[in-house]
Amino acid sequence: MSRRIRPRIAVVGGAGAMGRITVRDLAETAGDVEIVVADCDAKAARKLARSLPRPVRVIEADASDAPGLARVLDGAAVLINACHHDFNLRVMDAALALGAHYCDLGGLFHVTRQQLTRDDEFRAAGLLALCGIGSAPGIVNVMARSAADRMDRVHEIHVAVGTSDRTRREGASLLDTSYSILTVLDEASEPAALFTGGKLTFVEALSHAVRVDFPQPVGTMEPACTLHSEVATLPGSLRAKGVRQVSFRIAFPGGLLDRLRFAHALGLTATTPLQVGSAEVVPRHVLLALLQDAPKATAVGPRDEYEVLRVTVSGRQAGRAVTEVVDCHVPGMPAWDVGVDIDTGAPPSIAAQMLVSGEMTARGVLPPERAVPAPSFFRALAGRRMRIVRRRTGR
Repeated sequence: MSRRIRPRIAVVGGAGAMGRITVRDLAETAGDVEIVVADCDAKAARKLARSLPRPVRVIEADASDAPGLARVLDGAAVLINACHHDFNLRVMDAALALGAHYCDLGGLFHVTRQQLTRDDEFRAAGLLALCGIGSAPGIVNVMARSAADRMDRVHEIHVAVGTSDRTRREGASLLDTSYSILTVLDEASEPAALFTGGKLTFVEALSHAVRVDFPQPVGTMEPACTLHSEVATLPGSLRAKGVRQVSFRIAFPGGLLDRLRFAHALGLTATTPLQVGSAEVVPRHVLLALLQDAPKATAVGPRDEYEVLRVTVSGRQAGRAVTEVVDCHVPGMPAWDVGVDIDTGAPPSIAAQMLVSGEMTARGVLPPERAVPAPSFFRALAGRRMRIVRRRTGR
């Protein structure tokens, strides 16, 4: 009798800030699968492997080298790309070469739109490339689709993210963030996409803030527009239902939004060279170098974080105007020593497991709202302490 080959799930960038959470989720929840941590920092990957409750395989890999990545990850059934979105297209190339499904954490609008043009390639190969399966994009896309499916017509979809972080820390917090500072600086500087009046437009980064009363302990915040992939996909996915408005807004915790506005106003987020005396410097490179050497705020107590992902969908059902507010409550996973970033790191693990089990059957290059089965996805979130709460008015 031949031995059954276990499906192999490889996490590219698995030793990074979000990749570590994806790997931990796989180690804690995936059944009979082989887990591969692929990272250019083999030392960090081995350190991560030693902390896990089950054996994983560590491979040194360069996400910028698609042929090399395909060689070292031969046999993978799913590639989870936990790298910065600049690597998305190259890791997609590796997935195609391998004959593997693909998931990533998002393409910050512009890269996502490039990825979607490759639908025919993945469909012809019988593969799924799932673009943006973190929290936002990711969970919020599935929430939006689940609300839209309960309406005959959809007019507006508004996504808002609010986070409370009351963790006690020592030291000053400058631009500290748990995920890629490069992505945060892009969000703080690149024009933000809005879909309004049935047309795509762009507004100033961190503008158009609105007051949102999130559930406690997040409370009232004023999330602002940043560039995000939800606006790249939801208008097309729900075009048949007549959607005319789509927006994304985020409120960072602890005054980070104001500090980002200040850095941007000074020109420190700029990527074009600046002449300073006889030297030519790139302001963002200077900022990143300063942040690299700056002391970090250090937690001195247990994590006290809470995040709410909110999607508000308005439309009509049976001739009546209706609005559905869907909240995802995220208290973190203290047992894994993971805070609210569980909502970004866990969804790729959930999606990969759905793919190897055959529960997710869509093929092509698709956003989450067109590929992820909402009921089972929400059940998986609940198993990680993420709770979906709905409130409907107007029916």
